Amino acid sequence: MSWFPPLDLASWPSTAEQAMALQDELRPLIAPVTPPGTRFRTIAGLDSAYDGTGAVAAAAVVLAADTLRPVASAVAHGVADFPYVPGLLAFREIPATLAALEKLDTAPDLLVCDGQGLAHPRRFGLACHVGLLTGVPTIGVAKTVWGDHAEPGPERGASTDIAIDGAVVGRALRTRAGVKPVFVSVGHRIDLDTACAQVLALTPRYRLPETTRHADHLCRAALRTATGN
Repeated sequence: MSWFPPLDLASWPSTAEQAMALQDELRPLIAPVTPPGTRFRTIAGLDSAYDGTGAVAAAAVVLAADTLRPVASAVAHGVADFPYVPGLLAFREIPATLAALEKLDTAPDLLVCDGQGLAHPRRFGLACHVGLLTGVPTIGVAKTVWGDHAEPGPERGASTDIAIDGAVVGRALRTRAGVKPVFVSVGHRIDLDTACAQVLALTPRYRLPETTRHADHLCRAALRTATGN
């Protein structure tokens, strides 16, 4: 039995207009706060890979927070029926992503998405949607940014706020000295300070979190195996 409610694919948006309406409907439900007593013992990275036909492989890789070593993983395959539209990545990725998460025996304590959370043109990126659907604290860690920000200092741990229309929606965070920052935003059930602290803990050697690196490797390998490319 799944540890979160199943996705109702029959009512899943098929057009950009339907998708944006759903984002607007769900946005007020986001809770950008960390529940008291929360501890992150296991952290899952989520990522997806596609080929030119729309075939998708989604991976969920769970790491132990203290060692950053994998303790569980799962892959799900599918077809991305929803077209690529900027700001609507979630509607391509979520069906296969949730299918991969459903294969895990237990819920991780934290999810890290390769994408945006609140730092999104409609304040409802992939991490927000995944967090609401699973009920698990979720962070978006992106390689590119929506919104305005100043360049953070060159040292590891330096950060500056990301703002959209004057509201802070995330942070540009330097995870390696002298290397381009990543862009962290809250998905659900975690605050921005805690999210940034977790991202720094997940990046002891590289720019991207270990969760993302493991999930990226697994989904790409799974897609190559499935398609023979």
